[in-house]
Amino acid sequence: MRTESGHDLRHHGDAEVRDDGGSLVDLAVNVRADTPPVWLREHIAASLGGLAAYPDGRAARAAVAARHGLPVERVLLTAGAAEAFVLLARALKVRRPVVVHPQFTEPEAALRDAGHAVGRVLLREEDGFRLDPAAVPEDADLVVIGNPTNPTSVLHPADAIASLARPGRVLVVDEAFMDAVPGESEALAGRVDVPGLVVLRSLTKTWGLAGLRIGYVLAAPETIEDLQRAQPLWPVSTPALAAAEACVGPRAVAEAAHAAHRIAADRAHLLAGLARFAPAGLRVAGPAQGPFVLLRLPGASAVRRRLRDLGYAVRRGDTFPGLDEEWLRLAVRDRRTTDAFLRALEQALRQ
Repeated sequence: MRTESGHDLRHHGDAEVRDDGGSLVDLAVNVRADTPPVWLREHIAASLGGLAAYPDGRAARAAVAARHGLPVERVLLTAGAAEAFVLLARALKVRRPVVVHPQFTEPEAALRDAGHAVGRVLLREEDGFRLDPAAVPEDADLVVIGNPTNPTSVLHPADAIASLARPGRVLVVDEAFMDAVPGESEALAGRVDVPGLVVLRSLTKTWGLAGLRIGYVLAAPETIEDLQRAQPLWPVSTPALAAAEACVGPRAVAEAAHAAHRIAADRAHLLAGLARFAPAGLRVAGPAQGPFVLLRLPGASAVRRRLRDLGYAVRRGDTFPGLDEEWLRLAVRDRRTTDAFLRALEQALRQ
């Protein structure tokens, strides 16, 4: 889907590794490597014996509610966070939706598909892509922002985002990568004091479940009811429900917290390596606090193609509103993978 500004809103990182990209080292998709863990695969496999019955999401919904200290009436399970964007676009009666960019493009695509005219607030590189609440129009009755934001890896202060709340406004915060932030600092999930707040969470990134499709919405009961009416019957499969219940339990939460600290250390290693290329004009947006980094590089399109020839897939940045073809996004990987990538990047820059 190309908009009037020329951005392909339906281009995502998986496009970089489909077809002839299947043999590449994947730095384009923000799913944590070496997932799902064995214990989770076994738990999901054990649910297959119940496939003859219709899915019953009550236990998983209760588990998500307990994870965030909320009543079950404030939880809706979805087939990934992407479904939640479609439900919001179709179910909510809004007049002036605004999306804060650069960010994940699916919210705007879903709103446009539902017939909405979408306004954009473009955060600026010179401001570190940080949120300026004053830039959001006062008459916006739906505001969408990611935290930490994909692709910029910026973690906005929770208070700054909460300050966007207004009577009659729905404030949608995409926290798909929040569990990759140590301590989930700046999270709004679980808050009930922010009027109109809708928080989206994904379980596909940290747990390697992109092919299973599981996420959830946290919002006021009346908003949950509106979204639920827009869902088809049995929208989340039995294996996905089993995964949801497992991934919000104490064992999984502790494992995700440990992984978040490891990601932070691996990201620091990547950033230190990228700093070597500053003389070539490479700049990293930041400070990066997600499981990916956004960098600007003269001739990035050509470098990306050379990296593919050298065996590495990275995410092009020009499909994100507010960015152009000089931007690339890199997923954070382990140090061995990063060191090999940095050697390939050095070679690509010499060509």
